[in-house]
Amino acid sequence: MTAGPTKTRSGNSLRAIGALALVLCVAAALFMMFGRTEAPGNGATIGEKLATLRAERASLQARADGEARIGLLPAFRAASLLTDALAARYDSDPERAFDKLPDVRQRPFVEVDGLNAAIRDALDRPGDGARGAAAKVAEQATGRLEQMAGLDDAPLVLAYMPRFVPPRRATGELTLAPGTSASPPREGLLRLNVPPPAPASGSTAASTIPTVPRYAPDFATSGGDDPVVEVDVVGVLLTSGSGPPPVLAIGGWRGEAIVASERLRFLVPRSAFANDAARTTFASGSLIVRRGSRSMTFQLLFTVLPDRPGSFALDQRVRTTELESNTLVSPEILVRAPVGETRTVRRCFDPPPGWRFDKQRRRVVIVERLGWLDDIGDPTMNNGSVEFVPEDDPKQICVSVVAQPVTKAARTATIGRFETTLVRDVPVEHVLKSGIRALDWHEPARVPIEQDTIEWKLYVRLFDEIDREFDRAVPSGLAFLRIYLDDEGKVLVLQADPAAEP
Repeated sequence: MTAGPTKTRSGNSLRAIGALALVLCVAAALFMMFGRTEAPGNGATIGEKLATLRAERASLQARADGEARIGLLPAFRAASLLTDALAARYDSDPERAFDKLPDVRQRPFVEVDGLNAAIRDALDRPGDGARGAAAKVAEQATGRLEQMAGLDDAPLVLAYMPRFVPPRRATGELTLAPGTSASPPREGLLRLNVPPPAPASGSTAASTIPTVPRYAPDFATSGGDDPVVEVDVVGVLLTSGSGPPPVLAIGGWRGEAIVASERLRFLVPRSAFANDAARTTFASGSLIVRRGSRSMTFQLLFTVLPDRPGSFALDQRVRTTELESNTLVSPEILVRAPVGETRTVRRCFDPPPGWRFDKQRRRVVIVERLGWLDDIGDPTMNNGSVEFVPEDDPKQICVSVVAQPVTKAARTATIGRFETTLVRDVPVEHVLKSGIRALDWHEPARVPIEQDTIEWKLYVRLFDEIDREFDRAVPSGLAFLRIYLDDEGKVLVLQADPAAEP
């Protein structure tokens, strides 16, 4: 009778244990589905990865020289836009382990890292090859941006203009037009670039008076006449219906956007952009976009053109000829005539190789006239002469020596010669230097090419950092500078143009 109850209690206990285990399994499954905390990764977090990418790009921008600030600008901008696009999507979860992201979401980070590496390589090994490789990687990054558009509800900047901020106009009023002059400034106020010395008389350059730029110091330059810089931004989800419009901050200036669909427009004073008198500079603006309670920032990078585009010098190797002269005395010519007869000897002479006779400077010389009458010497018995006669070849000189008796009983002898000036053209080379001349944004620089120039070399320093040499007028390959020959190849023209972007 005691076995029954014992068995019942044992069965109840087993059922209770089974029910508890089932509850624990369900709770564990629910926890795994909804409450599981992601295991920490071994690498960096998303926030650390973004900070590393930004720091790397900032370091590269600080290293950029004048040529990189122009040629690598698209790569810098693509790296900045893609990094900011990733930040807009992951800044809310900065502590998440980066290596736990799916591969497809890690790929944009890898592409930014690769673009930074390509820019670094182009800075370490300047050249067309490295810059071309960076441009190719930048195109891939731009393609990734376009792929990200519309995939989620995060804002995205796809492109913005301008790339280059034009120079200030203030130096325009300081340019002296050809043929004008100005009273010299008082000491310590304004220094006038000394124009090159006037060319020698008869030179082609003598009739050309160059425009001379006068440069004011920074504290005397006014930007009041500069037009505003229109900044246009194109993207997706940059505005919200109820939120405030996006704001752009550049330097000490802040302004709200003029919104049109997915395009933002800002009218920025030129003075907001930091400016250097002679070198290009980077200027960065912060585009602040508000989505609900979040504010996202996109960095907009610009290259600012300086007030002075640069300088140049032209050396010309000119070959002219100088006349060299020498005096030629011909051999003596002897003519004998028997009693009662007249004898004539005609002799032609060629100039020495490389020389020519100056027939305007020649004369005949009667060395001696001899005569005999009954074997008694009497020069008066000789009526002979020495004369120039027509030549067979225009290059020659021909003379005729005549022995002629005065009476039929006399015999004669005449000795004659001629003297003339020999001339020849001797090539002489000299170098004509233009001196260092300033380029100007408003007026093209024009340098005459001398008629007898056989070779020239042009030295250009653009934006105080980019040096180039040219020995013929070809596309310069330089942004903002055109070099060409004008006036049937007689004038070399250098046109600095802020609109001639690469």
